[in-house]
Amino acid sequence: MKSLYFRCLGLSVLAGLIAGAPVAAAQDVVKVGMIVEMSGPFSEFGRQMQAGVKIYQDQFGDSVAGKRVEVVYRDTGGANPDAAKRLAQELVVRDKVQVLAGFGFTPNAMAVAPIATQAKLPMVVMNAAGAGITAKSPYMVRTSFTYSDVVPPIAKWAVEQGAKTAYVIVADYAPGHDAEQAFVKTFEAAGGKVVGAVRTPLVTTEFAPYMLRVKDAKPDVLFAFVNGGSVAPAFIKEFRAKGLGADGIKLLGTGDVVDEPIMNVIGEQGMGMTTVYPYSMHHESALNKEYVQRFKALLGNNERPAIMSVAAYDGMAAIYAALKKTGGNADGTALIAALKGLEIESPRGRIRIDAKTGDIVQDEYIRRFEKVNGEFANVEFKTYKAGN
Repeated sequence: MKSLYFRCLGLSVLAGLIAGAPVAAAQDVVKVGMIVEMSGPFSEFGRQMQAGVKIYQDQFGDSVAGKRVEVVYRDTGGANPDAAKRLAQELVVRDKVQVLAGFGFTPNAMAVAPIATQAKLPMVVMNAAGAGITAKSPYMVRTSFTYSDVVPPIAKWAVEQGAKTAYVIVADYAPGHDAEQAFVKTFEAAGGKVVGAVRTPLVTTEFAPYMLRVKDAKPDVLFAFVNGGSVAPAFIKEFRAKGLGADGIKLLGTGDVVDEPIMNVIGEQGMGMTTVYPYSMHHESALNKEYVQRFKALLGNNERPAIMSVAAYDGMAAIYAALKKTGGNADGTALIAALKGLEIESPRGRIRIDAKTGDIVQDEYIRRFEKVNGEFANVEFKTYKAGN
């Protein structure tokens, strides 16, 4: 009955909000509703984001501008827009949150955007990377990244290194399509030629047929975007098994393919792979060194922080900074205005939330899979400054 109630709620969400708003506004608590993946094949997403939030609050406290910040978690179990929408409605109407946050997948964020708009609540996207999603609500900002920004630097870099032909393999959903489009457009604009492209099921681990196509095409580079978990290790293993590296094909990708939590699973097979991302746990900065230490202290010395944890940490930093700007006023309109245009220091470097689009502006790093002091690492060796 409860799920039926929320499905039927529809446009009446706003009425419920108006009825509850004076009570929420009078409280000294600001509730942040985190909609994340806490179970299923992508549970690492939620685990990483939860760690980032906890590290920030452990470091800076759970209060800001006279308000206690309380974080409430809800589990989507994966890419499940219907569940994300229902959970957002529950958080807004029943839990009376003043901020919605999290969102591991673009479809989940897209499903919740109308609720944020209707309720006039800020929505802080901490992972979903589909292009242009912040345009879906004037109350949405993003602290993660977009593939339309991440991918072009490695396409430029490949041509600069002499690559003339490329093959593209991406996961078949919106971020994968964005990654493919960005690579093809940039690589060809720089003088290269894309000789083939294929889209794979989101959670497949069967890559043999795709690698045979790449082997036959004989490109200079293979550019890949596939998700972490068990998918990326299987992808790299098949690349090696089919002898593509021995054929002289260079393997390039987004950081997802060598995500920090799966680097030890990839192991030696990842050595020499070149990727692009806005973060590596080996990024050289005092703040990042402290962040990594806190992450390991929280979850265990063998654990590795990924961009998801950092984006959640930065999301909390942005919420705190916005509350400072508003003097503790958690009214949605005031809070979103304070969020847009913010600049903060992140473990990945300085980042900014664009004042007009609400999207993130940040540097991108070309990294190589290497060993540092006997530990597998994504070592940054070239920086593409924001906007270049």
